[in-house]
Amino acid sequence: MCGRYASSRRPEDLVDEFEVADALLAAPLDPDWNVAPTKEVYAVLERPAKEDRPQVRQLRALRWGLVPSWAKDPAIGNRMINARMETVAEKPAYRRAFAARRCLLPADGYYEWYATRATSPAGKARKQPFFIRPRDGSVLAMAGLYEIWRDPDRADDDPERFRWTCTVLTTAAEDALGHIHDRMPLMVPRERRDAWLDPSGGGAGDPRELLVPAAPGELEAVAVSTLVSNVRNNGPELVRPLPLEDVPDDLREQDGR
Repeated sequence: MCGRYASSRRPEDLVDEFEVADALLAAPLDPDWNVAPTKEVYAVLERPAKEDRPQVRQLRALRWGLVPSWAKDPAIGNRMINARMETVAEKPAYRRAFAARRCLLPADGYYEWYATRATSPAGKARKQPFFIRPRDGSVLAMAGLYEIWRDPDRADDDPERFRWTCTVLTTAAEDALGHIHDRMPLMVPRERRDAWLDPSGGGAGDPRELLVPAAPGELEAVAVSTLVSNVRNNGPELVRPLPLEDVPDDLREQDGR
């Protein structure tokens, strides 16, 4: 799964990177090196054409944890942070969004935890966090879905009556990363972004064909501080690779350096 990631790019950089026409932000989000479920995150999406406007690509801030439009309680989003690619087209919670409300979730990289041979005083395996990032320092364009949930308890003129939420699509991890965790976010290659975001489908066929796991060698995994395990910790030091001498012996061959 993908349960934490880092997102530190400025909105103006994302506007350029993803060719956004309209940045609908009440205020820029702060750089976040410990993005966790229920936080606000940047998402790139395209809203369908209407009589008064053409189809337009937007940068928005969405809450991570998808709330289906039919949900009775928005708290359901707390556990809907990932959607499995193998079943996303059939699951009632995701299939409508998969058909017409696809998005991109920009990230610097994401975190996974590996159970080491060392144990805690309680006898449990100590977990070492890894930061998985593009080797070339580029933006990770994670495949996502978004939904718009209307709060029935708010008035029609209440600006908070609609809640915009999102989820990350995942797939089986490629071999070089599978030893850390068996799942990973799906990526959208640059040349397929337009087709993925198009809410009309644009004759692209099955959207699943637009998605691929990261190519072997494209991503690297580096051991990082256990500070990231506490969501209250936040700062660029969280993604800084540990000195090799601080990496547990049984992990040194798995560290990306």
